[in-house]
Amino acid sequence: MTVHYRYADADGVRVFYREAGAADAPVLLLLHGYPTSSHQFRELIPLLAGHFRVIAPDLPGFGFTQVPAARGYVYSFDNLALTLGAFLDTLGLEQYAMYIFDYGAPTGLRLALAHPERVTGLVSQNGNAYLEGLGDAWAPIRRYWAEPTAEHRQVVHDNVLNLEGTRYQYEEGVPHPELIAPESYTLDALLMERPGNKDIQLDLFYDYRNNLTLYPAFQQFFRDTRLPTLVIWGKGDPFFIPPGAQAYARDNPNAIVELLDTGHFALETHVRHIAGRIIDVLG
Repeated sequence: MTVHYRYADADGVRVFYREAGAADAPVLLLLHGYPTSSHQFRELIPLLAGHFRVIAPDLPGFGFTQVPAARGYVYSFDNLALTLGAFLDTLGLEQYAMYIFDYGAPTGLRLALAHPERVTGLVSQNGNAYLEGLGDAWAPIRRYWAEPTAEHRQVVHDNVLNLEGTRYQYEEGVPHPELIAPESYTLDALLMERPGNKDIQLDLFYDYRNNLTLYPAFQQFFRDTRLPTLVIWGKGDPFFIPPGAQAYARDNPNAIVELLDTGHFALETHVRHIAGRIIDVLG
């Protein structure tokens, strides 16, 4: 299945995205997380493209999406969602299922709150929407939230925003880290070295606290819509832990919850299994 690599102008941003599948097929929107991009879906997209029109954009600050300096972009999750919404409008997408992972969860779920009638189904792969899903690995960022000092910002910078910090996210909790392709975390780390990008990431880390205040609204969306939902989770993820997966079933009795023996980036080790389960639940 051919994958196309395109750009679309939306919200003053040149959004890079990957697309595959028939133009008239049901749309599945793939939303990546930190610190990666649509590159994380490189193996998943061909497996799904026979069933869906798959669209995977790079959010502002990530991958190959370009934000002109003159745009004066303020990096917050509210603004990521506004840009994503403008991107979908540019493509003329009025209905879609969503695959939400990591940062893709609070971004995509903001869209769901704004336009619940557009969302046809949900896949949450380590896409958290519950307080109990936040693991101990958030400790330095929580300190930064509580006291946004230059010192705490620097601690997050030094511990997270480097190759080893990125590699940790890919390999922690994975029984066989030799299955993780090194170009994955290496590309993420190299893109993070672009001028100004680390400040962008620190701003988003700080703004993440505002996602927690929206969790009750996200949960109400799950209760109100009871969408077909697959919650498929790497149980070794130190950031988003299994109670956050299991909580989905509390609000949506239609949610199917499955824990996998892997870490945060479950697609790196279980892509074929996840693709099959998405087709089973949404296809």
